[in-house]
Amino acid sequence: MANVYSLEGTFPRNDVNNPVNRGYTTKVPRNTNLTKLQNKNIFSETKKKHLAHLQKYPGAPVICLGLGDTTEPIPEVITSAMEQRAHNLSRPDGYTGYQLGQGDETLRIAIAKTFYKGLGVDKSEIFISDGAKSNIARLQVLFGADTTIAVQDPLYPIFVALGAVVGQTGPFREDIQKYKRVVYMTCSPENDFFPDLSSVPRTDIIFFCSPNNPTGFAATRKQLEDLVTFAHTNGSIIMYDSAYSMYISGDEPKSIYEIPGAREVAIETGSFSKHAGFTGVRLGWTVVPKGLLYADGYPVIKDFSHVIGVSFGGVSNMAEAGGVACLSPSGIQAMEAMVGFYKENAKILLDTFVSLGFKAFGGRDSPYVWVQYPGKKSEEVFDEILEKIHVLTVPGVGFGPSGEGFLRFSGFGHRCDILEAARRLRIMYAKP
Repeated sequence: MANVYSLEGTFPRNDVNNPVNRGYTTKVPRNTNLTKLQNKNIFSETKKKHLAHLQKYPGAPVICLGLGDTTEPIPEVITSAMEQRAHNLSRPDGYTGYQLGQGDETLRIAIAKTFYKGLGVDKSEIFISDGAKSNIARLQVLFGADTTIAVQDPLYPIFVALGAVVGQTGPFREDIQKYKRVVYMTCSPENDFFPDLSSVPRTDIIFFCSPNNPTGFAATRKQLEDLVTFAHTNGSIIMYDSAYSMYISGDEPKSIYEIPGAREVAIETGSFSKHAGFTGVRLGWTVVPKGLLYADGYPVIKDFSHVIGVSFGGVSNMAEAGGVACLSPSGIQAMEAMVGFYKENAKILLDTFVSLGFKAFGGRDSPYVWVQYPGKKSEEVFDEILEKIHVLTVPGVGFGPSGEGFLRFSGFGHRCDILEAARRLRIMYAKP
């Protein structure tokens, strides 16, 4: 039976040949926006191929460098604070219930001080969330179906997928592998992974991620200045994803608010997932400046506050306690050590590919290495690497049309696995 792949797994296709659908049906029509989602999700497809490979080769020592999930334990200075907060809930003087509104004030103050010091961001402009992805979805609900959007190409696919769910994208065109109403801003080695803004038409929202996932490229100050100027000129809003900001090691901005004028045209999301290993804990934030206004002069932050109020019951008490601990002096040191570990992993992979003569990008300000395979289909290269050396990657085409001919290798892994993957790659691509 044919299958459709969602973000979470595999489900039967909803058609008349499916026995599940025979018999009684309700009179409720399906949300037509959901029919616009692509039947294949790159991460679900990767997982499916991983499982099929293990069936073909039982016990094969597969090394997973595909899904961008952290692997190292959360530092004890952070988990001990979470443990203490959980224990306090068992006492009358320590119990708390719903964390309504914008989230724990202590955490919001710490975020403003740590990530936005001197940038004019106030605690009242910060909204705590259960990860950046959740607030990106709420922001797309906020702006609605009539909003036009532009995205980096390639880019983490959730931005476009969520846009499809709320009706922003129009239908997907199989012939060009693009959504009809989405503007794809090509980011390639030829333009230093920054779009030619002179060729980009005006849209309401511009999604921009730096460092970018999957390319690993961190935009320069001049590039972000150009982006902010472009948004001002067009009256657009930048949705800026800074989930990997702590991986930036050079002078590139870690926040869009380092750029003059950005507070008038940009919203920024951040996350503890890749900084502190919180992919399972779930904790992030969004900054909505008070000076960001709609065309009629109404503050965006007021509407976003309403959306949060009706759609979100707050973050776990323990997660917020962990976030506060992350931003203590010892917690920051622990996060920097964790980020440094993953960056060393990425450097091992980057150096391996460079030594083999490949054009490889990223791996400096990002945990990802973006490797070019000229003239080849990324899914075919993915299959070949998995078949020959049991290493799982992600085909670049899953991140957008401009990702064709590339593979993303993740530095999230145990050091022994990274070293072994590098060894296998050297054997596979060794010149005779």
